[in-house]
Amino acid sequence: MELQKICTDDNGLVIAFAESRIGGRRENQDAFHWAQTRLGYLVTVCDGMGGGPGGKTASSIAVQEIVRVISEAQPDEETANVIIKAIRQANLAIIQAGNDNPALRGMGSTATVLLLNEESAFVAHDGDSRVYQIRDGKKVFRTFDHSMVFDMVAQGVITEEQARLSAQSNVITRALGVKPDIEVEVAEVTYEKGDRFLLCSDGIHGSMPEEELLKMAKAKAKLGIVTDDIATYVDNLGRTSGGGHDNLTIAMVETLKNSKKQPKMSKLTKILLIVISAICLGSVALNIVQCSTNHSAKLETELKAWQDSAAVKSDSIKALKDSVQAIKSVQQLPEKK
Repeated sequence: MELQKICTDDNGLVIAFAESRIGGRRENQDAFHWAQTRLGYLVTVCDGMGGGPGGKTASSIAVQEIVRVISEAQPDEETANVIIKAIRQANLAIIQAGNDNPALRGMGSTATVLLLNEESAFVAHDGDSRVYQIRDGKKVFRTFDHSMVFDMVAQGVITEEQARLSAQSNVITRALGVKPDIEVEVAEVTYEKGDRFLLCSDGIHGSMPEEELLKMAKAKAKLGIVTDDIATYVDNLGRTSGGGHDNLTIAMVETLKNSKKQPKMSKLTKILLIVISAICLGSVALNIVQCSTNHSAKLETELKAWQDSAAVKSDSIKALKDSVQAIKSVQQLPEKK
């Protein structure tokens, strides 16, 4: 599939591009879709699983149901709840399609959703397809894969790079179409002008170390060029490695404004601010005490000097009085005859 400019936002809020390629497989089981809804600008990327036509059908059902449910939502509905409802409806639709057609039974799909409006952005996912938020070339948010190897990463058993290279990297622990009840992970994030959101299947993020992917995603080129460059690079990596590589799908969304909602202060930041404030207050108090001590010492010195001066003056006055008294005594003596 060729590069597509998928932005339909009329509010000047974002620009977006997406591209999906078959890779080295016989069929592309990835799918993506987008829509301008009453709740904001929506992009979804899903990666299908299952033999025969199952994977392609599952991912197609997923993106269609997600877009449909969110597009039908009313503006007063809670955004996070709408996204959860949409993914759960997609899950049930995939299961129902499998029940209706034995050839499709056992099919499933991952799901990623980005719903961005002027207030903030909501990110949801199930499975190992990912959503990144990149600012100034740095990762400020990323979903955490629902997979066996990433469970091991969370436990500190292996590193993320070891997980990427593991033979079990494609074993996921959560997906649409597996069971009627599905847990949906949703996060609300704020954004700044120039942030880039990257949604991708594991055919993209599994092909290279994360640092390399982030480096490519932060390129100063226009967003369409960056999107196409990443897809082309990954496709070429697969071909030079012998082919047979996975389907690859990427969608990139760049924000043209700051979100109205400001980021919440983290617990660690709050603790640091409290500690810094306490240190500052303590420093101010110490300076006050030192100033008071210095001022008191200065007053004591000045008082002693005044007392010494007063004592000298008192002695001088007493001596002067004695002299006057002596003169008076001489004047009062009888004259000699």
